[in-house]
Formats: sequence, C-alpha cells, structure tokens
Amino acid sequence: MFFRQIIGAFSGDYCRVAKGIYLNPYASSRNSWAIEEVAKALRPDSFSYISLESILSEYGVISQIPIGRITIMTTGARGVFETPLGIIEFTHTKRSPESLIERTLHDKRRPLRIAKKMAAVQDLYRVGRNTNMIDQEELDEGL
Repeated sequence: MFFRQIIGAFSGDYCRVAKGIYLNPYASSRNSWAIEEVAKALRPDSFSYISLESILSEYGVISQIPIGRITIMTTGARGVFETPLGIIEFTHTKRSPESLIERTLHDKRRPLRIAKKMAAVQDLYRVGRNTNMIDQEELDEGL
C-alpha cells in the first residue's frame, strides 16, 4: 500500500507503462533495453525470451525491422500490451524451461534471453505467421 501512496503522490512525475509498472520520463538513466525490462516485469514468474520477428530481424534472417513492437515467447499467458515504450507481444509456448535454456542465449547486457537463430525460426513456423519473410540464404549462412 505504501508503494501505491508514493506513486499517487508523484503521479504527475511518473508515466504508467502497464498495470503496476511506472516509468520516470525524466530519468537520465533509461537504458536501451527498457522495453525488455517492462516485459520481464509483466511476466515475473514465467520464462520469457526475445524471439520471432524481433530477434530474426536482429539476426538478419528477415529484412523487415519491427518498429515499436517487441515479440516475446513466454511460458506465461499470451497477450499484447501497448506501452509508451512500444507494443509488447507475448506468445505462449508449452516448451519446458529446461528445453528453453538450450534454445536461448544469455546476453548479460539484456534483461531477457534471446532465441538462437534456428529456435526463432522454429518458433515462427510453430505460430504460423510471417514465414514468407525468411531469407533462406541468410538463414543458411552461419549454420
């Protein structure tokens, strides 16, 4: 309750990002992974990782760059959250956390793990969308 009172007292200085998650728009310490921090806070008890179009774009496997949207696989509930930082899209996976560890990489600069290239492609096929965007030559490179 004390936390809510503080937020209420300073409500003009904070921006509501999602239910129970606030951002100080004047903070000079905002990092480039803020949207991942929000996603992590939205699914604190789930295994979540960057996948699908977001990471495939980073790998260069698809030429399109998702602007204002991040795609995340999660063992938690699926959902879409519109935030001032961008849209966070969660897609549910039934894979075990153990298998997800093997399919992902940890980048100590980022709050969330990232899918390995082939795991992200498999995720994209599994959810059945945008598979036509895959650049097969780029995918084959580096395997």
